[in-house]
Amino acid sequence: MIGKKVGFRTGMQRAMSVAAGILALSGMLVSLSATQGAAAANPAADIVYAVKDFQNGDARFYSYPAGNGVTVKYFVLKSSDGVIRAAFDACDVCFEAGKGYEQKGDFMVCKNCGRRFASVRVNEVQGGCNPAPITREIKGDKVVLKVKDILEGKQYFTFGKGGGR
Repeated sequence: MIGKKVGFRTGMQRAMSVAAGILALSGMLVSLSATQGAAAANPAADIVYAVKDFQNGDARFYSYPAGNGVTVKYFVLKSSDGVIRAAFDACDVCFEAGKGYEQKGDFMVCKNCGRRFASVRVNEVQGGCNPAPITREIKGDKVVLKVKDILEGKQYFTFGKGGGR
């Protein structure tokens, strides 16, 4: 009978150790989630790309995690007039469809409504179905986008998450 009590006690101790381990792991995960939220709230100031990455004129698409499950999507391209331009992969009209743009030759084409926008108009025209512009700066051989400017586009990507316009 004493052997059974020792076995029971040992089993209870193991069960409590497992439970304590699970609670500790849960606490670490909650802490990690809070840290990731803080990182999204205090991101790096700039995102930098090499100018040479855009020499062929092909639009390059990027994503930036904006927190709360929202990802801001944007593209950068060198237009036919030689200017490097940046815009959100969304517009004021079709953003809720979540389809964005694709490049066809010298045009960015809305995948929702099919409207075409010449590359030289990206960053020049805003509103309507035009790709919503992002401020960008060329510093020597670098293309610089400010994270704060990218995060301003969060409104275009919060559809289904209680946001949007």
